[in-house]
Amino acid sequence: MSSCKLDHPLEDVYSKLDSQKSFLPAELFEGCQQFLAEEPSQLELNELFHLLKKYDLASEEEQHSRNEAIARLINA
Repeated sequence: MSSCKLDHPLEDVYSKLDSQKSFLPAELFEGCQQFLAEEPSQLELNELFHLLKKYDLASEEEQHSRNEAIARLINA
């Protein structure tokens, strides 16, 4: 994912997650919710935000790649 100088607050990441809920596999959505409840670092928040950003517009191959990256992040 491209890096961004903007720090995304927890509320923004929750909002982005909710906006992509219908496009994400259910287990990843639930995993992200649990991950966010555990007070992740700012770096982790930014990474998750960018993995979720425009997820719905990504190709199936890109979504698969992002799914793997999200799983690695939330299961680390």
